[in-house]
Amino acid sequence: MDLMAGAEIENQTSVQKFILLGFPGTWYFRISLAVVFSIMYFLTIVGNLSVIALVWTHPWLHSPMYFFLCNLSFLEIWYTTACVPKAIGIMLGKSQIISFTGCILQLYFILSLGSTECLILAVMAYDRYLAICHPLRYSSLMNSTFSAQLALVSWLSGFLAISVLASLISRLSFCGPNIINHFFCDIDSWIALSCTDTSLIELATFIISINVLLGSCAVTLVSYIYIISTICRIPSAQGRQKAFSTCSAHLTVVTIWYGSSIFLYVKPSAQNSLDLNKIVNVFNTIVTPLLNPFIYTLRNKEVKHGTALLHSTSPLPFGSRWCTKIDIRHCHITVQSEAPGQTCFVSWRLSPASSLTEPS
Repeated sequence: MDLMAGAEIENQTSVQKFILLGFPGTWYFRISLAVVFSIMYFLTIVGNLSVIALVWTHPWLHSPMYFFLCNLSFLEIWYTTACVPKAIGIMLGKSQIISFTGCILQLYFILSLGSTECLILAVMAYDRYLAICHPLRYSSLMNSTFSAQLALVSWLSGFLAISVLASLISRLSFCGPNIINHFFCDIDSWIALSCTDTSLIELATFIISINVLLGSCAVTLVSYIYIISTICRIPSAQGRQKAFSTCSAHLTVVTIWYGSSIFLYVKPSAQNSLDLNKIVNVFNTIVTPLLNPFIYTLRNKEVKHGTALLHSTSPLPFGSRWCTKIDIRHCHITVQSEAPGQTCFVSWRLSPASSLTEPS
């Protein structure tokens, strides 16, 4: 009996390598797709590194909002790196085979980084809520210590939540087909090959998704309800338009990310179209990381006005010395002259949406 049980276990665990199918098609189709993925991956890395470098080298961007943005950019670099290079190799026919350990690690990092992104997006929405709805108390409520704690909790929670799921998946047995119908080790495509019961894993995935995805989505939604309510009370039509424009840019990324993630993971069963899952995963792993630097930074009026302010070489009207010190407090920016004890009579007023208005 022991020999028979041992032989059965050996047969069940005989599959230790898997073949990632990727996007089947003609050679020209796969090469074209590999070129598109390579360009988007390059732009994603360069764009997100540029965001980090911009915030790191410019002191006036050392605020909680841009601290969270750096966390998001750093996360996006590793999130897209966890799957895109491997996907390009699959489309070129170079590295379709992946080991069981490699599959577990790829799945763990993709899901952990994805969970962390959900939490950081929720934290960013809460940060904007405090800045817009409580501007005078913002600096005391969202100080550097609290913002660092929020970022740390987001990273730890994202990785710890998926550790439980990865532990359950590592106990699965694979004894049949070894072809994964995806361009990375996606949980639905992979566990579909298991010859053991996967109902517990599907339930665990559903519970974790409810807590991480819908929980962070609820925080984001409630934050934006208060933000929009506050924006609607702004008396200036131009101010409202600018504020809504800023929110719409942020909400675009949030909608793409949460919409696709909820479709993929918040479901009681994994029996969905695997081909459709592949297409939706492209939005999460490639499109969203690419859009991040463009929507959050290049379209941000604070960055544009701040850059113009820093690189301005025009002398101030009252004297011959240049303004070199920038002091940002509450809702005003004051520029100080090099002359000891002398303050420039030039200031910029921040609107509730944290974008710079015309000099006052």
